[in-house]
Amino acid sequence: MKTPDLTPVASDTRLVQAQSWLLSLGADLQSGFSPVAGDASFRRYFRIIVDGQSRILMDAPPPGEEVEPFEDIALRLRSVNLHAPEVLHADRRNGYLLLEDLGDKLYRDLLTKDNIDQHMPDLFAVLKNMALKVDTDRLPTFDASLMRTEMDLFPGWYLGHHRKAVPREQFDAIWDGFCSQVIASALAQPQCFVHRDFHSCNLLRTARNTIGIIDFQDAVKGPVSYDLVSLLWDRYIGWPRSRIEVWAETFRHLLELDISAAQWLRYCDLMGLQRNIKVVGIFSRLYYRNGKQGYIEMIPRFYAYILSTLRRYPEYAEMLDLMEHTKCGP
Repeated sequence: MKTPDLTPVASDTRLVQAQSWLLSLGADLQSGFSPVAGDASFRRYFRIIVDGQSRILMDAPPPGEEVEPFEDIALRLRSVNLHAPEVLHADRRNGYLLLEDLGDKLYRDLLTKDNIDQHMPDLFAVLKNMALKVDTDRLPTFDASLMRTEMDLFPGWYLGHHRKAVPREQFDAIWDGFCSQVIASALAQPQCFVHRDFHSCNLLRTARNTIGIIDFQDAVKGPVSYDLVSLLWDRYIGWPRSRIEVWAETFRHLLELDISAAQWLRYCDLMGLQRNIKVVGIFSRLYYRNGKQGYIEMIPRFYAYILSTLRRYPEYAEMLDLMEHTKCGP
């Protein structure tokens, strides 16, 4: 049998350091480092075989990244029987975690229009558990300042770098008032644990037939609708408005929220506006500042989400007109 090549790429000092750390633990490394699709940060993930088991190495290079938030949130989720990966070993100073491998069967590849009703109850059960049971003590708060900072990524990066021809005087004249209304709606909702990126590419069907949850290190205490709208207005799968409204109402009943159906749908819509506006801004920043390819191509779906929601609210007609009829469209 051929002996596996455990030598990392010589120029990759982070992997050389990671291998030394793992060997210092007495780990029996039986494979090299196979890259796993990562997220939008500077963290990287690798699949390796350790002691006969498939594991995931998280490389979170300091000082820009840190592993403690991931450890903290993983424990919170696992304490209420949600399947976040177990942290097996940690080198906090150097920014490495050795994690349970949840597999690679993403819900992005599982969900279809024909099977969504089969999967949605289990996904809603995870959302309910997170909203009602996960401890929020000492979590950062998703407050007005953070929401506004996120929304300002849209004029700062999308309009500022991708669509420079938009009439900014008209846009800026109504932007403050628009943001204030969207943020006020979010703050008026019940507040709970929020994953912040709960969508089909951060959810896996594990070998144990559970829903594996990843990319949760930026969790906060925030609006109860946030993770729901992340799931329903997904970056890879678009659902008809009729189904979104049914699912929103189902979730309202599931959580027994003391909110009227109409008010709840408005909460969801405006929360979706906040998130999708942020996403357009972030994707633009990832492309123009960080050089990450592929994100610009995903913007049109989120821009369409924004336009379709604005059309439902006459009070936002001016914002809709600017986004729909000027060159700030996709």
